[in-house]
Formats: sequence, C-alpha cells, structure tokens
Amino acid sequence: MSYYNVLLFFMEERGKEDKMKAFMWALLAALSWGIAPILEKIGLVKVAPISGLMVRILGVLVGGIILFCCYPAGLKEIGNYNLKAIICIVAGGIIASVVGQLFFYHALKLGEASKVVSIAAIYPLIAFILSIFVLQESVTFSKIVGIILIVSGVYCLK
Repeated sequence: MSYYNVLLFFMEERGKEDKMKAFMWALLAALSWGIAPILEKIGLVKVAPISGLMVRILGVLVGGIILFCCYPAGLKEIGNYNLKAIICIVAGGIIASVVGQLFFYHALKLGEASKVVSIAAIYPLIAFILSIFVLQESVTFSKIVGIILIVSGVYCLK
C-alpha cells in the first residue's frame, strides 16, 4: 500500500463530511508548507535563489515521477480533461511554482523565515479578492474576519 493510499484510507473514513476532509487535507498542506521554508532557508545560505529554484524543480520532478508510479491512473485521467482545465492548471503551476517561488526565495534568502513566510502567506487575501470578482464567490462574515486577521498579522510583522 503506497503512502498516498494510506493517506486516502485515513482521510476517507465512512461518515466523514467533505468539509472535514477538506479541513484535514488543508492541515496536511499547511504542515508541508510550514516545514519546507525551514529546509529551503537552510539550503539557500550559500545558494543563489534562481539556482535554488532549479534544484527545487528537480525535487518536484522526482516527486512527480514517484506520484506517477504510485498513481498511474492519474495519467489516464488527464486525457479526459478539457483544454481550458489543463491550461488553467498549467498556468497556476507556472505562476505559483516558478514565478512566486522565485520571488519567495529572494525574500527568504534576505529576510527572516518567520517574517517572510508570514508575509507571503497573505495569498488568501489575494485569492479572496479575486474569487469574488472572477469566480463570483460570496462574501461572508467569517471570510471578512479571516481577512482582517491576515492583514492585522502582516501589519504586526512589518
């Protein structure tokens, strides 16, 4: 049983609601994204940000190969997607994993990891604003409170 299947087993227990599953997946993502900058800050000590990004891309490539080996059905599924979906996902990958990561590495190399990660983590504010205008998502009280907390946290770190 692969690591992916073990995660799915725990995440897809009967009786769990989708919101709880989404919450748990988000926590696992947060854990991963919380660990990665510490390793990357250590790695960037004597490495230029663009070179560090190239090395990171090699790590992503190795991870992708492992993912394809553990979940070969995923390759077959890609053939069923429409061109718009593929273009949007590829564009998101380029923007987040290349452009954004390069900006992040420059900031991480020059600043304190705790501050850089916190400031870079205002992306929910940007996603919130864009989701209202692009995706026509609703504005709720809890979303507004979350945005206020994000902005307050960044203000405290400046």
